[in-house]
Amino acid sequence: MTYAIVKHGGRQFKVTEGSEVLVNRLNVDAGSTVDLDEVLLFAGDDGVKVGTPFVDGAKVQARVVKHERDDKIIVFKMKRRKGYRRKAGHRQDLTRLLITKVSG
Repeated sequence: MTYAIVKHGGRQFKVTEGSEVLVNRLNVDAGSTVDLDEVLLFAGDDGVKVGTPFVDGAKVQARVVKHERDDKIIVFKMKRRKGYRRKAGHRQDLTRLLITKVSG
């Protein structure tokens, strides 16, 4: 089984061909392809390659499926006995990627 660990947006994802990954919003249209070049680890038929920090020649290609938004989280700040209360919500913008090719 061929897989890779890629770094994108400060997070790391384990990807295989055909898997879907939710990453932070990318400024590309849905249906276009994206190359993820920051491959930290590549495991294939000939063994495991660990990068220092990235694996040379390894690349992951992905297709943008759609843009979506994450669930809302509530941010609530309060200082007791001071009358200070702040309530806000946040929804993260995400992009769903379909991994089409993992090569190393």
